[in-house]
Amino acid sequence: MTIDKGFPALVIREAGGKRQAGLETLTRADLPANDVLVEISHSSLNYKDGLAIAGTIPIARRLPMVAGIDLAGVVVESGVAGWKAGDQVLVNGWGLSETEWGGYSRYQSIKAAHLTRLPAGFSPAEAMAIGTAGYTAALCAIALEDWGKITPGEGEVLVTGAAGGVGTVAIALLARRGYRVIAATGRESQHGFLESLGAKGFVARADLAEAGRPLQAERWSGALDAVGSHTLANVLAQTVYGGAVAACGLAQGMDLPSSVMPFILRGLALLGVDSVMAPQAKRDRAWDYLDRHLDRGLLAALTTTAPLADVPKLAEAILKGETRGRYVIEIG
Repeated sequence: MTIDKGFPALVIREAGGKRQAGLETLTRADLPANDVLVEISHSSLNYKDGLAIAGTIPIARRLPMVAGIDLAGVVVESGVAGWKAGDQVLVNGWGLSETEWGGYSRYQSIKAAHLTRLPAGFSPAEAMAIGTAGYTAALCAIALEDWGKITPGEGEVLVTGAAGGVGTVAIALLARRGYRVIAATGRESQHGFLESLGAKGFVARADLAEAGRPLQAERWSGALDAVGSHTLANVLAQTVYGGAVAACGLAQGMDLPSSVMPFILRGLALLGVDSVMAPQAKRDRAWDYLDRHLDRGLLAALTTTAPLADVPKLAEAILKGETRGRYVIEIG
């Protein structure tokens, strides 16, 4: 297929009062009128993609919507200075699959301001093996290091949702940086895999998932939380004086059933990390951090490749916690 004869895309529509996602054939005339036309070679699968495709949470704010919060590919046409045909690019976030048509499409029309030049150290497939989840993990790691009180080789850093996309990349990055990483997961079957990424110990997901006291025994020098709700509250309650927690997810829930006690009695920092609308300077820093600190062999070990047609069933699996690591979606 070509752009003129039609190309595949995964489109979310409303039918019978419910949101449904399915493969369709689009044409160039269907695409939005933006600055740059990109031929997409790869996308990725993230928890947010699962939510958008399932339709249980209205991630897509307008319909129809091409799903996929990530993309990597090559510029085909450009109507703005700074981008030309042949440039390799990627997009993470910027409202893709929410307000902007996303990456589960062979071609997409993109706003020039949303493009990031593909870092020289990564192929398009590797960039999507990282995807929004891995790029978010890098933003979290940078936020913890910038806090300035978390030192490699001293204390323990907890990673929740450890077998997921954010968690696996975070473990690989933090371990490579010299931190002693403890993984929180509900799947004992994944312990060996997480140890191969650098985890040095484990906490059962259930031990963090229930209501707990606002102040508990101090353990974590810092933490990266992709879960939210009671899990985040318990992580805060267990973080040492002056420590910090980088929060980037809500897999357990959007609530935070805690109190101000950890913050005013232990001087903690809760560092909110947003990857969707992060300014370009932060994005460039995150991708440079990934280039310098992410082991390519480990990246390959935590990555599974799947075709676009498999995305609906993979979206169900990621919401059920049945996936591990990162998924690269081949478009075409």
